[in-house]
Amino acid sequence: MITQLIIGAVALVVVAWLAACAEAGLARVSTFRAAEAERSGRRGADKLAQIAADPTRYLNVALLVRVACEMAAGVLVTYVCLEEFAETWASLLVAIGVMVLVSYVAVGVSPRTIGRQHPLNTATAAAYVLLPLARIMGPVPQLLILLGNALTPGKGFRKGPFASEAELRAMVDLAEQESLIEDDERRMVHSVFELGDTLVREVMVPRTDLVCIERYKTIRQALTLALRSGFSRIPVTGENEDDIVGIVYLKDLVRKTHINRDSEADLVSTAMRPAAFVPDTKNAGDLLREMQQERNHVAVVIDEYGGTAGIVTIEDILEEIVGEITDEYDRELPPVEETGTDSYRVTARLDIGDLGDLYGLDEFDDEDVETVGGLLAKALGRVPIAGASALVELPDGRTLRLTAESPAGRRNKIVTVLAEPAGRTTAR
Repeated sequence: MITQLIIGAVALVVVAWLAACAEAGLARVSTFRAAEAERSGRRGADKLAQIAADPTRYLNVALLVRVACEMAAGVLVTYVCLEEFAETWASLLVAIGVMVLVSYVAVGVSPRTIGRQHPLNTATAAAYVLLPLARIMGPVPQLLILLGNALTPGKGFRKGPFASEAELRAMVDLAEQESLIEDDERRMVHSVFELGDTLVREVMVPRTDLVCIERYKTIRQALTLALRSGFSRIPVTGENEDDIVGIVYLKDLVRKTHINRDSEADLVSTAMRPAAFVPDTKNAGDLLREMQQERNHVAVVIDEYGGTAGIVTIEDILEEIVGEITDEYDRELPPVEETGTDSYRVTARLDIGDLGDLYGLDEFDDEDVETVGGLLAKALGRVPIAGASALVELPDGRTLRLTAESPAGRRNKIVTVLAEPAGRTTAR
């Protein structure tokens, strides 16, 4: 009797081992891999395709078989221990120790390792058993899940075993380690997940970097600004920068002047389009879907006080997924390049202290700005565009002329600034 019970427990553990192996293999086989195996003429691929078409159902069956076999084996081992040991507490301790060891090694680690290493072979072999077994069990696995839902707070476990976001991220990392996907693809998938937690204010162009035009300016002035700045969509302001009344598109300006040359003297407000407004706390992923549905490429971002915080475009949101979008003109620039006597081409991000060092100053500081680009913007009183020039006085009394050079990148930011002693001419 005891021998038969031990043999039965071992048989149940073997079945549980096979069920755990099937779970691990099925979790790694996608519909695409099953279809690929079917096209290659792999034996059993048609059965594998049936499993891959409804993986939740068959994973539930494998899960039910594994749990049932583990529990039954535990009961048998406990009964054997109670028969063999005089003390009840000793019998229970031995039974617990044996089943923990067996469940961890024989059902926990070993089969899952094999299933992950050979997912296609494991899943194909499991398909021969799970397909008829699922028909025999019928709705039993689903009924057990429904029972679990009734006892579980919240939405419950409605579709069987599924991966959480953290597990999906781990699977993507594992796929990259096994060379199934490239590193760039892995980062892109992670970025898609992160987009769901990203707010609009994290991706917008802040108001301090906006190039705007007043509504009372003419279409000719708007065209000139668009060509000099490199922007094809420019916010139109009313009384101040917080009062954005619309967006003017370069293509609308060109179309209007092409049809009627005299329209260059019209106000820019006659060519602008209505602006869409969104709060800065809006989810970036939701905004992307709304922009796609409404065919809108730009929106004005409003802060909690109703003021303009900045603008956001579809490209700004897409950069959160695919990374920074650059063009063929972007290149790595040295921080300082000498162009003549006391004349330098510096990056806009260069610290103003480093600019002072170029002109022999022990200390050059400003309480409002830290970079050369910020120094130029402060002197101009607005966002600099290509060709914009301003005079800046150094602590020793000398005067520098700072000139913004051609913009670069998708946002057309000024990348380099030409610094030279005042009095020299600079191309505008």
